[in-house]
Amino acid sequence: QVQLAEAGGGSVQAGGALRLSCAASGYTNTRICMAWFRQAPGNEREGVATFDSVGRASYADSVKGRFTISKANAKNTLYLQMNSLKPEDPAMYYCAASRNWDCRPGRKADFAYWGQGTQVTVTS
Repeated sequence: QVQLAEAGGGSVQAGGALRLSCAASGYTNTRICMAWFRQAPGNEREGVATFDSVGRASYADSVKGRFTISKANAKNTLYLQMNSLKPEDPAMYYCAASRNWDCRPGRKADFAYWGQGTQVTVTS
């Protein structure tokens, strides 16, 4: 069973930075997609950044140029570096993984495995 565990959330002033991490375990298929989603109260869960099955990164327009997705394969860990945080960025951030290679960035239904989430707060 695939397990994902996020860490690194917290409170930061607007303009500041945070790095989220997601430790992954239990998967045998390495040709999968991994992604970060976020969900603010009252909003739909939205895709933030995705690695497809061949390692190409894609980003939501709202975070392009500010957020960077990366991974350390040796550690089975996914990261999200968030710079220049804005008041509209606070949310619960979730790590997600697909079952196989077939995924579309931002499409929740393509991701079968989810972490428990880590909260990000931005103060002005």
